[in-house]
Amino acid sequence: MKRREFISLLGSAAAWPLAAHAQQPAMPVVGFLYAGSPGLGVTANAITVFRRALAENGYVEGQSVTIEYRYAEGRYDKLPELAADLVLRQVSVLVATPNLNSARVAQAATATIPILFMASDDPAKLGLVASLNRPGGNATGVNYFLTELVAKRMELLRELVPPAERFGLLINPNAASAEALTKETTAAASAIGVHADLVQARNAREIESAFTTFVHNRTEALLVLPDTFFASSGRAQIVTLAAGHRIPAIYTVREYVEAGGLMSYGPSLREPYHQLGVYTARILKGAKPADLPVVQSTKIELVINLKTAKALGLEVPPTLLARADEVIE
Repeated sequence: MKRREFISLLGSAAAWPLAAHAQQPAMPVVGFLYAGSPGLGVTANAITVFRRALAENGYVEGQSVTIEYRYAEGRYDKLPELAADLVLRQVSVLVATPNLNSARVAQAATATIPILFMASDDPAKLGLVASLNRPGGNATGVNYFLTELVAKRMELLRELVPPAERFGLLINPNAASAEALTKETTAAASAIGVHADLVQARNAREIESAFTTFVHNRTEALLVLPDTFFASSGRAQIVTLAAGHRIPAIYTVREYVEAGGLMSYGPSLREPYHQLGVYTARILKGAKPADLPVVQSTKIELVINLKTAKALGLEVPPTLLARADEVIE
């Protein structure tokens, strides 16, 4: 071999790794839009489950997929800006959780990027999809039951505190489901013959003020209605105020009870976030949201904190304890 040909061959060989690297597909990017705050119990658990489901289906964060996180921290007016940022980032999938506010903002932001949502009411009735089995469009996700369980929560609270005739209802008017929740709670209170005081709160200051109102109204039991801000940033404050004012309260998810709340009845959030991880992986592999049926979450759990019950001077009926999925002592 001539010297000139040998040098040319060496130059070509040196370029092979660079050429191979250039031909590798770019790592897909998933946008994770969350209406609550980062780092808190509900959010941390949800993201852990989501990442695990992605990894189990071939996408490990930092190795084979990038996840861009955006948190509204309970300020729902920030969601459009955060969603627009993820659309500009040209994410491969936009995961909008955990409430209707996030889902609607995501759909307003893009008609082409695949969207995965969580809806606490029937997403077909809400207009998010054409039908549960054939969503159509660019969105699908999980229907997890929160709004539909309001009446059952009220019944459970009445069973725990049978003499109570005046219930307090804490609601965030900025939640997209606020109107539906108001109708559900009003009807449920009327059905069991209790007086219901519906009090609104959008932030920490208003939560404090709401409890002042409950105390003034001699509230005997409290329902904290479904809301992402309540469950993330407001959770510790609400649980502390309920305990301090000795008001028995029922919540939507177990994280309240793990933080010292009395009782919760609602869906396990592990199931929907696992499903979102599975669906994200399927879309990254080429599936279309229009062909992925909306999954209905089926696991509903009753969790009771006996330590809190004793601190409030409550005797939990054995029939209620027997039905509990978990009792914290």
